[in-house]
Amino acid sequence: MEPVPVPDWLVDSARRFVESGAAPAPAKLASTVILLRPGAGRFEVFALRRAVSMAFAAGLYAFPGGAVDPRDAAVETAWAGPAPELWADRLRQDEATARAIVCAAVREVFEECGVLLAGPDESTVVGDVSGDGWEAARVALIARELGFAEFLAAQGLVLRADLLAPWARWITPDFEPRRYDTYFFLARLPEGQVTRDVGGEATETIWATPGELSGGGYPMLPPTIVNLRLLAESGSIDDAWQVAAGRDAGEPVQPRLNVERRSLDLATE
Repeated sequence: MEPVPVPDWLVDSARRFVESGAAPAPAKLASTVILLRPGAGRFEVFALRRAVSMAFAAGLYAFPGGAVDPRDAAVETAWAGPAPELWADRLRQDEATARAIVCAAVREVFEECGVLLAGPDESTVVGDVSGDGWEAARVALIARELGFAEFLAAQGLVLRADLLAPWARWITPDFEPRRYDTYFFLARLPEGQVTRDVGGEATETIWATPGELSGGGYPMLPPTIVNLRLLAESGSIDDAWQVAAGRDAGEPVQPRLNVERRSLDLATE
């Protein structure tokens, strides 16, 4: 991959880390979902702008996502799509961890934009989930008063793992104070559902083509930019899905800062 230019504040952060002599923070497992829908041009991608109060990626545009919750793997839920052992192979994790990563992806997209990739059976997806009951459950999930597997079981829902396509894996550079080992997934916006500006973590949401989002008008971290540029090469959502099937989403990309060129060199581990 070609180097990606970085802002001055990121270079300054790296210099402070090197000067401090500190050890890198551990990288937490995380999942993020790139939602796609037909739209202007070939297709559109959903992004939200994280509130400036957030500890990570404050004020930047990003995809819905977050850290894996231990409860994502604590209770086995009904499952449609590739079996957890097949996900383990794709993600290069053990079966329990792979299950948790996939559950986290579905949970986070529901928490952050009100889209639920689940249904009453393996061939159906729920429709509108903006009613009061769904909203109460979403708020309880965010507050960690309710585990996602428990929520699905209580609603009699099947997690639709087949609606996700593994796309990439990125590990935050060593110099960042908060580091994540993040799996990126593609997902189509289910028919009958709409994204909603529902979370306190975001101040703005947008649907736009990958080219528009990565064109420089929206501040974002390098992984977001790179994955948008890669998606822009696809002519349709179906094309992107085919590309995803051939990608090694378990091989991590760990950017390294080139201070002289003020860019990130992207390489797989």
